[in-house]
Amino acid sequence: MTGKYDFESIIDRRGMDAMAVDALGKLDGFAPKPPKDGFDVIPMWVADMNFAAPACITDAIAKRLEHPLFGYYLTRDEYYNAIINWHLQRNSVSGLEAKHIGYENGVLGGLVSALNAVSEPGSKVLVHSPTYIGFTGSITNAGYEIVHSDLYKDDKGIWRMDYENMDRTIRENDIRVAVFCNPHNPAGRVWTMDELEKAAEVYERNGCIVISDEIWSDIILYGNRHIPFQSVNEYTRQNTVALYAPSKTFNLAGLIGSYHIIYNDELREKVVRTSSKCHYNSMNVLSQHALIGAYTEQGMEWVDDLREVIEENVDYACGFIENELSGLRVSKPEGTYMLFIDCSEYCVSSGMQMDELLKAGWDVGVAWQDGRPFSEGYNIRLNLALPASRVREAFDRMKKYVF
Repeated sequence: MTGKYDFESIIDRRGMDAMAVDALGKLDGFAPKPPKDGFDVIPMWVADMNFAAPACITDAIAKRLEHPLFGYYLTRDEYYNAIINWHLQRNSVSGLEAKHIGYENGVLGGLVSALNAVSEPGSKVLVHSPTYIGFTGSITNAGYEIVHSDLYKDDKGIWRMDYENMDRTIRENDIRVAVFCNPHNPAGRVWTMDELEKAAEVYERNGCIVISDEIWSDIILYGNRHIPFQSVNEYTRQNTVALYAPSKTFNLAGLIGSYHIIYNDELREKVVRTSSKCHYNSMNVLSQHALIGAYTEQGMEWVDDLREVIEENVDYACGFIENELSGLRVSKPEGTYMLFIDCSEYCVSSGMQMDELLKAGWDVGVAWQDGRPFSEGYNIRLNLALPASRVREAFDRMKKYVF
């Protein structure tokens, strides 16, 4: 794709603190192994992008750096106004005020704060499976018990929620809190209004508070539309803690900075009170200016171009899998830049174990991610937020050396 912004340059991230490349071989059980001699690394595992942040962000940070003091500071009105305008323009959200917005060090930190505010350790929490591993780690480490309601694939291979199973699981386990992923990671589903309404009926019927992770809400593909869960009806508006961040959208995870949106005054006060107990849930001043720079007209334009780039990479990858890699199955994502590839048919027919398959890719520099921690089965998770030339090279290596 050719356009105003550069999504084609290959940026060397080695030695620049990037987990995507510098962690290889250093985090056993989490990061891929480094490749054999003769192969460079194509980072396709951790969910960050291999694209440079747009100038609207780097310029905003550079301008703040011109002032040499970085002491205690106040959150600017521009910060809240930028978030309000972003959600109005991108998600048609009206009625959002500064008081509804609260800073979080990260979406997972906000998740734990919300859990602690409305429940007690030892309680059971409903989560869909396949499950983002960050949910698994943060929820269990905080002392809560995850109870899964499995998504399933329909006859067209599209991931769906099982509402009867959700309702039964909530009732049988006396669950009062559900963690929802909208859009869903790793399945890549962008839930429709009909689907959200049916989920909301289940949650309302059982009096559940919903913690909705909407960090992927800007990476929406193929004309689909993100619908904030809080916009479904009055129940979801008053009983949902929604968590957002510019980190996935603009690759700013290293700057730290997420935020919640909570409309219900009582619920918001509980969450804020809980998150403040560590005295460490406070924004980095450069993170504040990065968000203000990101949530602009230029940032919106950059994201629109980014989504086209990701669509092209997804089309290429899914087409290659269908036509060139027998035994693999993938549900084409409607959002996110991750593929969740089912390798079960290939592994059974070839006799290859998942550990062998993963290593075969790692050996030739295809640094993909073990998908088994996200769900049971034979799955690989693959990041497609790379220059198209790198995506094509990765799939060429898969065909030549792996499959």
